[in-house]
Formats: sequence, structure tokens, C-alpha cells
Amino acid sequence: MVAAEEVMPLAWDLVQEPHRVSALLRESGRVRKVRLPRGLEVWLVTGYAEARAVLADPRMAKDTREVQRLFERDGFESAGDSAVRALTGHMLNSDPPDHTRLRKLVNQAFTSRTVSRLRPRIEQITAELLADIGDAERVDLLPSFAVPLPIRVICELLGVHAGDQPAFAKWSNTMLAWSTPEELRAAAAKMHAYLVDLIEEKRAKPAEDLLSGLIHASDEGDSLSGDELLSMAFLLLVAGFETTVNLIANSVLALLREPEQLAALRADPALLPGAVEEFLRYDGAIHLATIRFTRESVLVGDVEIPADEFVLVSLIGANRDAERFEDPQRLDVTRPAAGHLAFGHGIHHCVGAPLARLEAEIALRGLLERFPGLGLDADPETLRWRESTLVHGLETLPVRLR
Repeated sequence: MVAAEEVMPLAWDLVQEPHRVSALLRESGRVRKVRLPRGLEVWLVTGYAEARAVLADPRMAKDTREVQRLFERDGFESAGDSAVRALTGHMLNSDPPDHTRLRKLVNQAFTSRTVSRLRPRIEQITAELLADIGDAERVDLLPSFAVPLPIRVICELLGVHAGDQPAFAKWSNTMLAWSTPEELRAAAAKMHAYLVDLIEEKRAKPAEDLLSGLIHASDEGDSLSGDELLSMAFLLLVAGFETTVNLIANSVLALLREPEQLAALRADPALLPGAVEEFLRYDGAIHLATIRFTRESVLVGDVEIPADEFVLVSLIGANRDAERFEDPQRLDVTRPAAGHLAFGHGIHHCVGAPLARLEAEIALRGLLERFPGLGLDADPETLRWRESTLVHGLETLPVRLR
């Protein structure tokens, strides 16, 4: 047994085999100090109860200025210039009372009613994309379906022009991957300039979209500043796009690797809403939740984490903890998977979770109905995952459509 405070070095199999690595970490300690592939030392939480506690603990802070200070303390060069800082200063990287204020304003524009009204449009986009690939024998399901569906939905929701969507997807991918500082800054500068122009356009000519709603949202005279609008638009665009792309693709892969579960879902499509929760638990779209740090010494489980230490929560690890979910390595579309942590927990629970669920349900239903002979067109062991410790998403998903 390795002591919790002894630093365990992690290699890139953390990304390519996250479930195996998380299981090994839980065996040696549900809260462990590790060294990530690029050298940063953090406390990594892989147990469900411990993860849930950390995600809801106000002593686990996210303030970007303090995070940057700790990065510099540990000898890491800042990849952030003014554009990066402007884009990432959003509510996901803030603490109360700032977070409370920002979330309240966003909730006014991003309501459950707004999401429910999107169902017909999501169904229409899904049908169009499936028709576009309907004559093919084989496709890569990512660029042909899993990527364009959520990007069109979130961009239409926010008011991003259709012709700009491919560029946005490229910038987003660069900013969430293990990119070089130079690549990150270049993508951020382009994203920043685009969003500044888009916000000014919406100010001048408001439309029936979420960004226009955010611009005009107010609470007792309070409203989002220009910088807050910029970072909020970035958060909603990237989170609304990336999470759903990987939820759709990971769900399809899980089903194609488990023919009995695929057959059960085809036999009873009413299982689909619950099955989406199981897909989120089984192989969610986010691996390590965004970084936190301890404002003071915190006891997590039976491990004392000192003040000013970085903490990362493995959502993937927590969701396959046998102490919370029976036989967690098994996909079961009939499992009551409520309580999973795929969208986080506490005040930073994903504001776009209802939209991601809705898109995944519509996308999977359409795909399974349209292509009864759908199958994997590659050895699953040859599939590669994107080099990111944040998003858990495939690089490609080759399938046979018939």
C-alpha cells in the first residue's frame, strides 16, 4: 500500500485507459497525491463519496487568480494572455458571492422552458444529418453526426452564424486539448475577437436567442458586464458543444460493444431516457472536473489535504465506484443510475445538463431507428481518445451503417 501523500506519477494511459487507471488508484487510496503527465502535482479523488463531498465543499475554491498564483508557485509557465483570461473568467472558475450572482443572471435566460422549446429543432437537425449519411455504407460518426448536431444546436441557441460554426469547433478543440501555449493563445485570440464582435452585433440588433437574452438579463438592476458576457458566452458555447459531442459518441460506442444492451434498447425505446443516465455514469464526457484548490486544510475521507493544494475529481472514477454502484464496470440500460456525478455536483453542477440529456436522447433514438444494422467498423482496442484530462472523447468513431 502506498501512503496517500506519496506522489504517484501518472502516464498518458490516464487518458487512454481512464477506467483502469481510476480503479488502480482507488485500490491504493481513494484520495491520492499524483503527478500528472505534464508534471503538475495534484490530489486526485476517485471515490464516489469523497468526490461528492469535494464538489460541494466551499473550502475547495476555483478563483482563477489564485489558481494562477499556485501554478506559478509550482513553476508552471502561464499559458494565459489577456484573451485567455477574458474567456476563462466565467462562473465555472469563480466562487461565491461572484458565482451566485452570475448563476442567477444566467438562469434567467437559460431556463428549462428555453431548453424544452428546442426539441422540434433538435429533431429536425438530427433528421437532416442522418439523411445526409443515409446512403453511405461506412462513416466516421464524429464529424458526420456527433459533432455537427450539438454545435448547430448550441450555436443557433446563442445566435452564432452557421458559416462560423466550423471555425468555432476548431478553436474549442484546441483550447480543451493538451495544446502548446502558443496554440492555446492563438485559438483564444480568435475566439475572443469573434465573440466581441458577436456581442456588439446582438446589442445593436437583439434577436430571439440566448446571447441576446444574456445581454438584457438583469436582477434588481444588476446585469452582466461586457467581460462577463464574453466569458459566459464562451462557457456556454464550449460546454454546450463539447459535453454533448462526447456523450453521444461515447454512448454509441458503449452500445456497439454490448450487443445485448443494444438489443434491449431497440426492443424497448422507452428505456432511452434512463439509458442516457446510465451512459453518463458508465462513460461520461468529462474525465477530471475543472481544477480546485484548498483554501484551508481539508479532511477528505480519511486523508488530510493541506491548504493551497490543487485537487482534481475523477468523475469517471467516482461513477464506477463499487461502493456506490453495484457491478459498476457493467453497462446496464435498465439500471437506476440517478446520483451519478457526470455533470458535477453542488453549486457548479452543469447548467446545460438538461440540454445535453435532451440532445443525447433525440440523437440516439434517431440513429437507432434509422440504422437497424449499425455496427462498429474498427477493433475497439484501436480507438484513441483525445489527449485531454478534462474531456473524455474519442478521436474517431468508425461505424457501419448497415
